[in-house]
Formats: sequence, C-alpha cells, structure tokens
Amino acid sequence: MQGPARTVGGVPRGRDVPREIDRKLQLTAVALGLGTRKALAAAFRDANPDTVFDVARAHKWLQGRAQPREPQLYGDWLKVLELDREPAWLAECPVEELAEAIAARRGDDAGALLRRAAAGSRQGRPEPAAASADGVELAGCYVTYSHAWSPYFAGRVIRGELVLEGAGERLAARYGETLPTGRMELAGGLTLGDRMAYLAIGRIDRQPRLDFCLFRPTPPASLLAGVMLGTPFHGPDPEPATTRIVMVRLPEASPRLRDADAYLPAGASLAADLAALGMAMADPAGVDALLGEFLQPPAGGRGVDRLPAALYRRLVARFDARWLQGAPPEPPALRLVRSE
Repeated sequence: MQGPARTVGGVPRGRDVPREIDRKLQLTAVALGLGTRKALAAAFRDANPDTVFDVARAHKWLQGRAQPREPQLYGDWLKVLELDREPAWLAECPVEELAEAIAARRGDDAGALLRRAAAGSRQGRPEPAAASADGVELAGCYVTYSHAWSPYFAGRVIRGELVLEGAGERLAARYGETLPTGRMELAGGLTLGDRMAYLAIGRIDRQPRLDFCLFRPTPPASLLAGVMLGTPFHGPDPEPATTRIVMVRLPEASPRLRDADAYLPAGASLAADLAALGMAMADPAGVDALLGEFLQPPAGGRGVDRLPAALYRRLVARFDARWLQGAPPEPPALRLVRSE
C-alpha cells in the first residue's frame, strides 16, 4: 500500500507529482490569452517580480522534459490565475480539475478551454512570435463588425471584410467595406506583439487610414477583437473617431461581403448576418447578446474605454467552440432584432 505523498514547502514530493505541468501551462496561457512563453513569463513577473519562472525553463516544462519543484513557483502561478487554492493542489490536481477552477473563476467554459489548450499543445504553443508561424492560425477571411462613425448612419453597425495572408510575425492584410459611394479597399499588415496584435492599413501620408489594437489571438484563432481608430469616410468633418470591433473568421470567403451594403439595418441580428455568410451559430440570441455587450462601451468609463479581458474570453470561447466542433444545427431564418 502506497503511503501519503511527502511534501516540501507545501508542494507534494512523490513519484506521480507534480503532474501534467505542460498541459497546465498551456491551459494557463489559453485562459489568459497569452500566445508566447515571453508573455507568460511577464504574467508571472506581474504577480511576483522575484518569481522563479523564466522563459528558458518554461521551454522544458512545456515540452514535458522537466518539472518545476520550487514551492514559490506554484504560489506565483495561483496569483496569475487568481485562484484561492494551495500550491500542493495546483501541483498534483488533474488538468481537467484546474480547467474547472479557472472556468468557475473567469466565467469560461472548461471544455472549450481544454480543447483550445490541446490545439495549442499540438502546435507547440506558446512559442516566440517569430518561430510560432502564427500566420498558419490567422490566415483567412474575416467578417468585421464595428460601430459606424458617420453621422449619417449614427447608431448603426457597419460590416467589413478583412483578409490575412502569410505567416510569421507580420501578415499581409487587406480590408474592405462596400459603402453607398462604392467599394473602399485598403492594404497593410498585422504584427503580432508579445501581448497584443497591431493592424495598420492605408497609407501613412494620406487618408483613409485605419489603425487597430487587438487582443493577441490564441489557437484556433476563431476571431480577433479590440479597438479601431480613424476618421469617418462619410461626413462633413474629418473628426478622429474610435470604436470597438470584432472580426470573426469565416470558413471561406463570402461574395456577400462585397455585394451587400456595409451598413447593417438598425437592430440587425449579427448572428443572422453570420449565418448568411456561412457561419451559423448555435443559440443566435445568446450570440447577439454577447457580441452586443462586447461592442458597446460601458457607461461611466471616466474617459477610458478598457475592454474587459473576461468578456473577450467569453467571446473567444463561444466562437472557438463553433470553429472546433463544426457547424451547428440548421440555423433559423434571417431576422432582425429590436434595438434597445
């Protein structure tokens, strides 16, 4: 009969523990939206400037070639995840139990977190941006939804098309909108940073030009989201403007993105629009509510529009599940929902 596991500084010392450290680190990176080991190390330093977590050892831990034994490491890890647990629990619990705890703390879906972590593990994530070939994940066609800046279309949502091509730290980008005055198309590039992604399109010496600051995507990269900065294309004054934006990756390019008016009708269902683009979603009412919540800045922001990471993770979990599991049952007919 095997005796109880020995502990040193609260961390079990036994033949079977610590366990599944590589999977737990992948899960942590996915839950926090961190795409590189450097970004993961930065999160540990934020929790404890004197942390023993470093990029070199993390490389071995993520490959399963070594196990962290320092009790302090597990204490820092719990701070990173904002979990009120003992270091010994984190070291020895199954990865599924950790996923449940993270999901309960952050309002995510444990199953979706585990699937995204598994997808990242198969591709060796998280990796340094230059070596990770994130373009393999990101290349494709996206439909974008943001608030219209034009005073002539106040309160409306505008649809755009983003095409990403290439791989590595920087991807070629083409962005277009089908406006009442004709097709507007811009070109530029998307750059992956350690913690964020940056998209710049247009020409630096002339208008129009658009700049985007986005959450850094994680596998399977079902969407991009963040803020867009520029000026209205339709209006009497070239006033600086900003808006939240969501970019959903489509299974394939849709002619509708070029044929249909970019300005959606007032109160239009974004889930219905996605269905018309070949991206039918289960629970369209829930999708509409989640997209609406993300796109709408909160009242009382005191001059700052800070996009909540927890809300972004809920959005990612919903669309990652759709991307990984395939199409849901036959969608309902196109409809409009009443705006508040």
